[in-house]
Amino acid sequence: MPTGLVKGFDRVLAIHRPVVLAHIRSIRRRNPQAAPEQIVRILEKRYLAAVTAGGAAVGATAVIPGVGTGITLALSGVETAGFLEATALFTQSVSEVHGIAVEDPDRARALVLTMMLGREGSDLVRQLAGQVTGSGTARNTYWGELITNSLPRAVLGPLTDRLKSTFLRQFATRGGASLLGKALPFGIGAVIGGAGNHILGTKVMRASRLAFGPAPAGFRPDLDPQVRAITVREKRRGKSVAAISAEPTASAS
Repeated sequence: MPTGLVKGFDRVLAIHRPVVLAHIRSIRRRNPQAAPEQIVRILEKRYLAAVTAGGAAVGATAVIPGVGTGITLALSGVETAGFLEATALFTQSVSEVHGIAVEDPDRARALVLTMMLGREGSDLVRQLAGQVTGSGTARNTYWGELITNSLPRAVLGPLTDRLKSTFLRQFATRGGASLLGKALPFGIGAVIGGAGNHILGTKVMRASRLAFGPAPAGFRPDLDPQVRAITVREKRRGKSVAAISAEPTASAS
């Protein structure tokens, strides 16, 4: 597998925790009376709306005169990155609402990949967890916590590699057909793009419910909506970049 592809894939899935916390706080400010379970439902609704609209928008470019198949396919690649980023933000947000902080980028990537793979991914997590403990894991164990807390780092690396190769292999076969479908003219591409992303998004949403189970009764202090500003620092091309985000108060969800 090309190194550039793997690095690009890892970069797309790298959502910093402060961004996730700011995302949840902004939703709580718009919905001050909402319980954790309601916040999770809002996250699900927003996620499905975002990924469905993204797929339909790219498919719709095939209808516009002068926009060729090549341009539509290029836009589909950008939209795919958007889908992955939206999935990473959604997955980590749900984890935080359930009281599980995901500060390790490797655990975050493993969590997102397992969500997108569905049962195949969760079975792999349970299999490796069973090999570590020597006794297997109970079927009612929520695998989201296995990834974010229980699995030792020595196992996390091989797990992430297997999840990544499995996902990219599936994407190469299924995703290729989806990209071509979005390039179909006469509005057909918009239907395929929106419907395809909605199906994938629904799969991720259902996997998240199996990963963490019922929402807790309350919120951790980290998710206090009164906290408005965050600072994210990261290395880009050898330079330290600081990005500050402040969420305004809004009244509607």
